[in-house]
Amino acid sequence: MSGKEVYELSIRPITCFAFNKDCSQIAFSPNDNTVHIHKKAGNKWDKGFVLTEHGQRVTGMAWGPNSNRLVTCGADRNAYVWNFQDGHWKPMLVILRINRAATCVSWSPKEDKFAVGSSARLISVCYFEKENDWWVSKHIKKPIRSTVLCLDWHPNNLLLAAGSSDFKTRVFSAFIKEVDGKTNTDTIWGKKSSFGSCLSEFSNGRGGWVHGVSFSASGNKLAWVGHDSSISVVNAANDNKMATIKGDFLPFMACVWASENSIITAGYDYVPVLFSHDDSDSLTMGQKLDVPKKKESTGTVSAMAKFRTLDKQAQSADDSAADAGVKTTHQNAITQVQISAGSKSAATKFTTSGVDGRIVVWDVKSLESSIAGLKIS
Repeated sequence: MSGKEVYELSIRPITCFAFNKDCSQIAFSPNDNTVHIHKKAGNKWDKGFVLTEHGQRVTGMAWGPNSNRLVTCGADRNAYVWNFQDGHWKPMLVILRINRAATCVSWSPKEDKFAVGSSARLISVCYFEKENDWWVSKHIKKPIRSTVLCLDWHPNNLLLAAGSSDFKTRVFSAFIKEVDGKTNTDTIWGKKSSFGSCLSEFSNGRGGWVHGVSFSASGNKLAWVGHDSSISVVNAANDNKMATIKGDFLPFMACVWASENSIITAGYDYVPVLFSHDDSDSLTMGQKLDVPKKKESTGTVSAMAKFRTLDKQAQSADDSAADAGVKTTHQNAITQVQISAGSKSAATKFTTSGVDGRIVVWDVKSLESSIAGLKIS
């Protein structure tokens, strides 16, 4: 096995995607106002539903594995919770109360809340109000000073990490009494606090938009990647000790924990990259998880190949350029990374999407067997 499954789902960039619980269905947006839901059939994806409720570009989505509810958000300042009923996906109203574009969305671990980041310098934490049959929101505002670009929930369902374009990563209390009851307790990130309290604020000191943020499976570690070509990890179990690598790689767009000591990142270099964070809080760069394939010169380039190169790589194609083209699995920047099998404590598969319109499913065990010295654990 090559260690990966490659699917060409769109001729346009894939803005965001999400799997259902068993990965038999995938939802994605091809950089417009639509959401496409495909169902897996053998080695391909069959076209299914197209959701068109959004008026502008869809910017984020998340699929609750247990509730089977899909939540989407968009530049039209709206979010919808989709329920599959009577053979159709039906949207449910969400009262976001924002005056700028929504940028990202994430379900809480118990799926009784979800958070929406926005350009309005705030986070809307939404929960279901049964009396009115809609989703309402509470706002986290201070001390956010710019667009919220990424979100991730703590495993305890009470804390929320957010990265923004003010160069900061923060941990907030997302405790809502109407939902969480009396479960608010002290955590390793700070004492129990009311909704919206900022428990921690981090910066690597250099400055760069925070594109991706991720709690580890234990919730004791927090990783984030920035546009200053950096990755940082802070360990709350060790007095918030922070480790940062600022390398010669291009900026990463996303990160996710694959084990308690391993982080998978991806971005403008077109390939996933593994980082390790050991018990001494030392952060080290591991290996690139995609070995570039060698291309043989074909002598001639078809018209279709020329157009494909123009579309995906923004360059012209002739006999020599075709041979010197991108040799990685992804042909353009990777925009999202998700664990698709296993969990953050022991991932067995992860999935990436990119500007090239591809979805790639990577098998961890196959990668370990094909790349010498690689160990994701």
